Amino acid sequence: MTDHEIMFFTLRCLPCLTQLSIEWPATMIISSVTMKIFIANYKCSFAEKPSQPQRQPRFNFVLICSSEWNTAAYTGGLSTPMLRCPSQRLLDRIVRRYAEVADAGSVYMDHFTDRDKLRLLYTLSVNAHPIMLQIFPGAEGWPFPKYLGSCGRLIVTTSTRPLKEFYGSSSDVAADLALQLLAIINSMRNNDLNYLFYFTHVDAGTFGAFNNGHLFIRDASTLGVIDKQEGKQLMDGQQEHKDIFSCLVTDCQSELPSCNSIKDTRSLIMVCEELLPKLLKEKFLPPVQEKIDRALSRCADSFLTDQEVIRAAQALEEILKPLQTCDPRFAYRYPDCKYRDKP
Repeated sequence: MTDHEIMFFTLRCLPCLTQLSIEWPATMIISSVTMKIFIANYKCSFAEKPSQPQRQPRFNFVLICSSEWNTAAYTGGLSTPMLRCPSQRLLDRIVRRYAEVADAGSVYMDHFTDRDKLRLLYTLSVNAHPIMLQIFPGAEGWPFPKYLGSCGRLIVTTSTRPLKEFYGSSSDVAADLALQLLAIINSMRNNDLNYLFYFTHVDAGTFGAFNNGHLFIRDASTLGVIDKQEGKQLMDGQQEHKDIFSCLVTDCQSELPSCNSIKDTRSLIMVCEELLPKLLKEKFLPPVQEKIDRALSRCADSFLTDQEVIRAAQALEEILKPLQTCDPRFAYRYPDCKYRDKP
């Protein structure tokens, strides 16, 4: 991090996910030294940890020191959604892009010390949010805020306003955010790397917007990844391989459902059911609002086929696109929209 680089950032305390949004005066000089001191002096409140005591991990140091520590056979079944359905391609991406080690980005995997391996596996077991930001960076077009660094159980990212703060916004702002939200969900299903991203849970804090109006995923802790290139692997056949953290937060005897049970439109249905109705509620004139409500109802119907749900989402997009406006409030696409929208 360099001086003047960051004026807005977010702190998250893991695993309890305490969040602080810090806004420094624009004239203040922030150096990497003061940032490290600030983070080191911040303590995660024990009152905000889960009330139920969690089991301590059983550390298998033989496995950690072996050459198979980063294979799907041993990491499959970790309690976080990210590695519920692992592939070797995804695990290799994690290892090569993990930023908290010396010589990060090396094509060789021998730069990991035993302590590095343990820290990475523990983070993946407790909360994979910081790992997701590192391996799918926003600079490459992924819908995540910038990962700035971490210290212990704290991570620092660029700050966003949660989506719930926009529930009372004007109709053109709501339409713009809804279109961005649908575009993000579509990119999670269709992307160049052929990964399927899916949410296990969404709420008003899952997404957030920067000051320029650009929408991002602000909490990736409930986001899972399936490698469509290597196929959806059934977890049932991997149950005899217990990972080293399998008893951390879940019952050792519990079995994970098949990855094949996860629909491609799972996240789209969740968003149409949980978020878009609150964002678009009573924002438009009755004829338009009725069309929006009908499209949302079909988009949120889990009994429809994937193609029917996708068509309902596309119909919603066609309704919302003419309601977008082009002005400086939407700085992420202004003034480009002035020229793009011309006939």
